[in-house]
Amino acid sequence: MIIGVPREIKNNENRVGITPAGVHELVKRGHEVLIETHSGAASGFRNDDYEEAGAQIILTGDEVWGRADMIVKVKEPEEREYKLARKDQLIFCFFHFSSHRKLTYAMMDSGAVCLAYETVECTDKSLPILVPMSEVAGRMAIQQGARYLEKPVMGRGVLLGGVPGVTPGKVLIIGAGVVGVQAAKMASGLGAHVTIVDTNIERLRYVNDILPPHVVTMFSSEYNIRKLITNHDLIVGAVLVAGAKCPTVITRDMLKLMRPGTVIVDVSVDQGGCIETCKPTTHENPTYIVDGILHYCVTNMPGAVPYTSTIALTNSTFPYILQLADKGWKKACLDNYELLKGLNIISGEVVYREVAATFDLHYKPVHQFLDTKEEY
Repeated sequence: MIIGVPREIKNNENRVGITPAGVHELVKRGHEVLIETHSGAASGFRNDDYEEAGAQIILTGDEVWGRADMIVKVKEPEEREYKLARKDQLIFCFFHFSSHRKLTYAMMDSGAVCLAYETVECTDKSLPILVPMSEVAGRMAIQQGARYLEKPVMGRGVLLGGVPGVTPGKVLIIGAGVVGVQAAKMASGLGAHVTIVDTNIERLRYVNDILPPHVVTMFSSEYNIRKLITNHDLIVGAVLVAGAKCPTVITRDMLKLMRPGTVIVDVSVDQGGCIETCKPTTHENPTYIVDGILHYCVTNMPGAVPYTSTIALTNSTFPYILQLADKGWKKACLDNYELLKGLNIISGEVVYREVAATFDLHYKPVHQFLDTKEEY
């Protein structure tokens, strides 16, 4: 199989779809790997590293897209890449279709096979490719939130950890999944007072068991959130519904309950955001202010730490890439339930129920494309 790795063109997206070590394994198995020139530079991987591993260095992304049977990316195709996707080409990356109507329709029109990192799912409902990036984003949420609480960037002027004689800052985390737990670890490590809310009592028990006593758990409800946002300095949105648009948990009218200079970091922005006033931002222009509340809603937070993120991501994606390359997508998905759950769009049809529901599109069960009568 010919595997193509184009350079990421999303604003300040510095990750790359595969490491030289991954290239080496693919080439050893007889596959051909095309790397767009300088794709890995920001992650610490030179063209020479890829060439030594057996890759071909290609000068343009257009050629990579044009020659490859499978495209391996990090983030979803940007608008100028839509026309490059072609019928029956396999694209393996983060798509987050439920928050991208235009992307969804473009990939349907292309006829490509779209396998989404974020919906690859184990039988225990865990999301093995999303987890490492959620770990990075959860930790970064506190790192960035602490920075934007500084007064020169319009925050409240609060030091999260406090100092002797001054109470620490207060952090509210909405969602006790991977992002929420990692954010709580970072915030509590700085010495902040942390409250984490969720509707899943088992997750709250887990948080209560593993985190220090100054991390307080509370059941998530509109009533409780309205009370909590009045006196917290940093609010982290960490809500996830796999493959679907996030529910709104903080509405525009609730901003008036917060103190001016409060910082919101909505990590859920990739799936539409859980804050009504959330809109996607970039590393170049990461923040905006609504009603005196500073919002940070960068859609590719891990892209700011590409060395860490690329290695963490490919640790998870590479076993799947290898299966897809060795077997082809149909056989690989039949043999591996986790990959099967990653399929979102095939030959113009939406095969992931939540994406179809988001845009009121026709849903076609994935088994109709595979050599099986079983419906998944």
